[in-house]
Amino acid sequence: MKLKWLGTAGFEFKTEDQVFLFDPYLSRNQNADPKQEITPSDIKKASRIFISHGHFDHISDVPQIALQTNADIYCSSIAAQFLQHHKVDTQQIKPVLTDNKMFNFSGYTAQAFFSRHVKFDKKLVIATLLKINIRLFKYLPLFRQFPCGRVLSWRFNIEDKIVQCFGSAGSSSAELKKLGDKPIDILLLPLQGHSDICQIGLNYVKSLKPKIVIPHHYDNFFPPISKTIDIGPFVEMVKKEVKKTIVIIPKMNETFSL
Repeated sequence: MKLKWLGTAGFEFKTEDQVFLFDPYLSRNQNADPKQEITPSDIKKASRIFISHGHFDHISDVPQIALQTNADIYCSSIAAQFLQHHKVDTQQIKPVLTDNKMFNFSGYTAQAFFSRHVKFDKKLVIATLLKINIRLFKYLPLFRQFPCGRVLSWRFNIEDKIVQCFGSAGSSSAELKKLGDKPIDILLLPLQGHSDICQIGLNYVKSLKPKIVIPHHYDNFFPPISKTIDIGPFVEMVKKEVKKTIVIIPKMNETFSL
């Protein structure tokens, strides 16, 4: 299995002759750090796209990618409405309406779990509003036009490996306990959206006990709305408190094998 981090929560998976995507978002503004050299028009091959939720930094590029690839899209009902509004072929849209929904494909399986979005804390909200300042009205459409909807986490069984993917880190203790009942090989963990996100991330690792954790979504993908997250404390806490888990920090657009 080969993985490529596309920035934010986006990943490309390759296994045998299969290519599929998770939360592919490539558009950036001029101040993004790091810069994303790949554009949505560069994505020409994908059989399926799996979506965690409907925020702009997870779904806004999906209509174009779906048109170019003819990929089927697995998402919440709210995300499905967005895709329909943006002229995606309804036959490509596969809404997930039940928890623990399992899909069987050639070479891998995908299972959707109902999850939650991380709650933006007061400290983060105030700091972000101060950065945005008078530009608030410019960015309001990004929040109004892209409602979150039901959040899904995805579990892929690929080449005898269990990969658990989150697009946001708002899971309840009960959810993590349920997901932790089965061994997880690889955890894709978003570190964005809360002032104490490194501690939140550590709780995920403690609960799920993956062999490997790959942090993502910590990049400054759309300033001033976003910011770069210092994930150093997260890495150190995992090394100290969950010693059997290996942390792999991906570089954007570089493919690595697992």
